[in-house]
Amino acid sequence: MKMIIAIVQDHDTEPVSRALTSMNFRVTLIASTGGFLRRGSSTLLTGVADDQVDQALQLIRDTCSIQSDSSQKRATIFVLNVARHVQF
Repeated sequence: MKMIIAIVQDHDTEPVSRALTSMNFRVTLIASTGGFLRRGSSTLLTGVADDQVDQALQLIRDTCSIQSDSSQKRATIFVLNVARHVQF
């Protein structure tokens, strides 16, 4: 299992979250600010099976809005190994 941490611009939060949940990915949203995108951003947490990582990343890539300034980042994404997953 993997944990995808996607830091996206505020205006992309709803479309990205909606795209992921429409494909049955579970998403947790954390409002955040900081240096990755240098403006208002949101952090989306998504736990996925190893074989679903590429699909989830492609959904995020396809859903984030394209910037007019090509040097501006659309998202910063971390993919982490999950040693243990427990639900109560």
